[in-house]
Amino acid sequence: MPKQVATLDPKVELVAYCGLYCGACGSYLRGRCPGCRENAKATWCKVRTCCQEHAYASCADCVDHPDPAGCGRFDNVISRVIGFVLNSNRRACVLKIRELGPQGYAAFMAALRRQSLPRRARA
Repeated sequence: MPKQVATLDPKVELVAYCGLYCGACGSYLRGRCPGCRENAKATWCKVRTCCQEHAYASCADCVDHPDPAGCGRFDNVISRVIGFVLNSNRRACVLKIRELGPQGYAAFMAALRRQSLPRRARA
């Protein structure tokens, strides 16, 4: 009999500023990280700082950059290296938030049990 995997409880407050879904992150699930929004140590994150400065829930709210890849804070060398190593496509995540809305995106990612869409995925 196939093992059933419970879906995660979708929480919009666990959608990170950059489009990742903290609710499916191993560190969050093990209680080692409170998630992007509550992580006081994440002051190094330029995306988080920008979203907080502009009162955006995420980069999906940004009107200055219809494509997040055009934003220097969002698309920089460090984020590209991390995205490559983790097979993460944050751009696709932001575009999916715009498509589904934050709550729809949280439900979508919780059902997938993924913190990010893979690099090979298309938005």
